[in-house]
Amino acid sequence: MKVLLVYPKYPDTFWSFSEALKFIGKRAAMPPLGLLTVSALLPHDWEKKLIDLNIEKLLSEDIKWADYIFISAMIVQKKSVIETLAECKKINPAAKIVVGGPLFTLGENDNEGFEGVDYFILKEAEIALPQFLAHLEIGNTDKIYSPQNFCDIKESPMPDWNLIKSKLKHI
Repeated sequence: MKVLLVYPKYPDTFWSFSEALKFIGKRAAMPPLGLLTVSALLPHDWEKKLIDLNIEKLLSEDIKWADYIFISAMIVQKKSVIETLAECKKINPAAKIVVGGPLFTLGENDNEGFEGVDYFILKEAEIALPQFLAHLEIGNTDKIYSPQNFCDIKESPMPDWNLIKSKLKHI
C-alpha cells in the first residue's frame, strides 16, 4: 500500500511566521506532528511519503503514486485543504482520501463540504485509525470513525521522524 501524507499550507498571516522564519533560514515553524504520528500508526510495510505544503509543492507524480492520501489540517488550513482535495481527485480519482485533525473534528456535523473525502478519522487517531485499519483489512469500512473516549498519551507512538526531509533526522 502506498500512502501519501499531505499537510496543507498555512495562509500568510502573523501566526504563520512566514516572514519571521526567513530570518532564521527555516521554511516551517514545526513539523506536522499529527501526520508523523499517523504514519507511525500505519502498518510498517506500507510505503509512506510526506508532503508538507508549507515547504514543498505537491507534484502530480506524488498524487499518481498514492493508493491512499491522508490529510490532517487545522481550521486555518481549510482553503488549502479544499484546493488539495480537488487536485488529488482530478489527478488520481482512484486514490482513497482519508482526513482528520481539528478542521474535520470541530466541524464533525458539517463535513459534507469536503468533496472527494472517502473516510473521516476524527478526534483521537490513536483509537480511530486502528479501527479503520481493521475494517479496511476485512473490506468493510465505515465513512466516519469518531471514538468517544480519549487515548492515553503514554500509548501514543513516537512520530515517524524518518519522513522528515531534514539534515536532522532525530530530535
